[in-house]
Amino acid sequence: MTEIMKFHDSVIMTIPGIGYINGGIILGEIGDIHRFSNPSKLLAFAGLDPSVYQSGNFQARRTRMSKRGSHILRYALINAAHNVVKSNATFKAYYDKKMAEGRTHYNALGHCVGKLVRVIWKMLTDEVEFDLD
Repeated sequence: MTEIMKFHDSVIMTIPGIGYINGGIILGEIGDIHRFSNPSKLLAFAGLDPSVYQSGNFQARRTRMSKRGSHILRYALINAAHNVVKSNATFKAYYDKKMAEGRTHYNALGHCVGKLVRVIWKMLTDEVEFDLD
């Protein structure tokens, strides 16, 4: 996997905390990034979008993630977000902000995954390197 990722030299490898294995899994599961017209579609493909719970006039304000998409991509993104939070100050500040709001660890990490997906989508569509510091 390391040899393949070195050969392809993807911009995703410039994100601190994403290694060759995790980066390869993410790129392999995403495939062509141009299939997704916006980052929310990529988030839904990973099954990380909020589920819909409504009936009549009632619409739930708090829902869980849908988990409808690729479980391999979801696992890799959560793992990557965990590592990125540990190695990037911007993601760490965002995680701490969510924890200060009273969210649980995995809920705050889920928000960081959403941010990471937006960053990855922008990086892959525009072929720009990671520069969030």
